[in-house]
Amino acid sequence: MHCSFLALALVSVARAARPFLNEPDTGIEDVLGSTANDTLPPLEQIVGLSDFDWSARRKMSPQNYTYYRNGAAGEWSYRNDIEVFQRFRLRPRVLVDITKIDSSLPTTILGHNFSAPFFIAPCARGGYAHPDAEINSVKGAACGDILYMASLFSTKTTEEIYAAKANSSQVLLQQVYLTVNISETQELFQKIEKLGFKAIVLTVDSAADGNRHRAKRYGVGSADSSYSYLTWDFYRQLSNMTSLPIIPKGNQTVEDARLAIQNDAKAIYLSNHGGRQLDTTPSSLEVALEIYEEEPDLFKQVEVYADGGIRYGADALKLLALDVRAVGLGRPFMLSNVYGEEGVKKVIDLMKREILIDAANLGVADLKTIGPRYVNWKSVNQWFG
Repeated sequence: MHCSFLALALVSVARAARPFLNEPDTGIEDVLGSTANDTLPPLEQIVGLSDFDWSARRKMSPQNYTYYRNGAAGEWSYRNDIEVFQRFRLRPRVLVDITKIDSSLPTTILGHNFSAPFFIAPCARGGYAHPDAEINSVKGAACGDILYMASLFSTKTTEEIYAAKANSSQVLLQQVYLTVNISETQELFQKIEKLGFKAIVLTVDSAADGNRHRAKRYGVGSADSSYSYLTWDFYRQLSNMTSLPIIPKGNQTVEDARLAIQNDAKAIYLSNHGGRQLDTTPSSLEVALEIYEEEPDLFKQVEVYADGGIRYGADALKLLALDVRAVGLGRPFMLSNVYGEEGVKKVIDLMKREILIDAANLGVADLKTIGPRYVNWKSVNQWFG
C-alpha cells in the first residue's frame, strides 16, 4: 500500500514539474507564425479548436484575452480540465461497420432535438472578442442546429439575445446567478419565461468570488463577485417560481448529484466553472467517473451534461461513453468569436467532424450505443482499480 501511495505521489510530482501547453504543438507556429499581431490568419487555415486560442491571443487585447483564459489560484484545475482526457486510453474495436455513424450524431436535450451532442456553454462578456458579442453565438448555434446557453452576464441584454434567434423553433436556455433579493429573482424568472427561453441554468458552484490571480493582474475579475445564498431548500423554493426546469450547473460530487435528483432536478450539469472558482477541484470527467462507479443508474434517472477542457472529438466521446447526454464547450466558442459568427460556425463544424471520425476509428457504429468499454479507465483511475 505504501508503495502504491509513493508511486501516485511520484506521478503527481512528474505531472506538476513538466511544462504545461495551453495548446499542443501541431505546427501552427511553423505555418502561421508570420501572421502579424492584431491580425487573424484566414479562417480556412484553422484546423482545430485549440487554434482559436492561438489566434485570439494575437488579436485580442491582453486584458480581454485574460478574462477568457484565466483560472483560479495556481490554475491547476484549469490545467487538469484540459489534460485529464489524455490520461485515459481509448480501446478501439476494428472490423465494425461504421458507415452509418453520421445518422447517429443528433440528440435530444430536455426533449428538444439538436444535430449533435454538444452545446455552447454559458460564458460572460462575449463583447470582449467581437462587437456583436453573443449575437454571433445565437446565429452560429442556429446555423449548426446546436443548443446555446446564454450567460446572465452577457454583453448583450437578455432581450437582445432572444431577439437574435433565427426562427421561432430555435431553442435557447438562460443561465443565472442569484442575489438574496427574492423579488428580483421572481422578476428575472418571469422575464426569462415570458421571452421564451426553455430552461433556467442555475450556477451553483460560485458561492463566492473566484480566487483568480491571473485575472487580478489584468484587472478583469469575476462577473459575479458577491456571496450567493444557495441551498437545496432554496432550490425547491425557486422551482415553485417558474414552470421552466431549473438545471443546477456546477455539480462536482456524486452526493450532490443524488441530492439534485431527490430535489426533482430535470437535469444536472457537471462543471467546475472552467477551473475559475476553486482550484484543485475535479474535472467533469472525474466527476462522471465517480458517479458511474458509485451510482451508474443515476445517468438513467436524469439527463447529465458536462463541460470543461473539451477540445477534441475524442474528449467528447470519453464523456459520452459514461452516459453523459451532451457536453458543453466554453472557451473555444468565446475565442472563436474573434472571427464573428463564422468563427462560431467553424467550431461547430470542426467538432461535429471530429466526433464522427473519432467514433468511426473507435469502432462505434452508433453513438447511442457507446459505453465505458471503449475506454481503459483502470490504469490511472482509483474508481476502477
